[in-house]
Amino acid sequence: MKGYVENIEEATVANEDFRRVLYTGKNLQLVLMTLQPGEEIGEEVHEDRDQFFRVEEGRGTVYIDGTPNQVEDDFAVIVPAGARHNVVASSDRPLKLYTIYGPPEHRDGVVHKDKAQADADHENDHWDGETSE
Repeated sequence: MKGYVENIEEATVANEDFRRVLYTGKNLQLVLMTLQPGEEIGEEVHEDRDQFFRVEEGRGTVYIDGTPNQVEDDFAVIVPAGARHNVVASSDRPLKLYTIYGPPEHRDGVVHKDKAQADADHENDHWDGETSE
């Protein structure tokens, strides 16, 4: 197995896609995200998985069970399983971040160019047990 080794800051900042799954293991998944100004992921709850976010560029608000948390470059956030959450980009430039799901959330290799595509594919992009290697 090779795992995943890359400069994650460079990859995150270069990402233009709403969602890009980089690596899926049996227990963790690494995903890049870019939210355009004013855009949001959308409120959701993952009953059976924790989620970690790391902001590389931009400003935003992460809501966890209704509590707003202002975030910017270099902030980290952990959302525990069962918490209702949302991420909203709140500056005039894109919010660039990566997230780690434990266990994985999306099909390995999924790329959504924008939120509309992600929303349209929502029922089809759940993790099916396949890993990157």
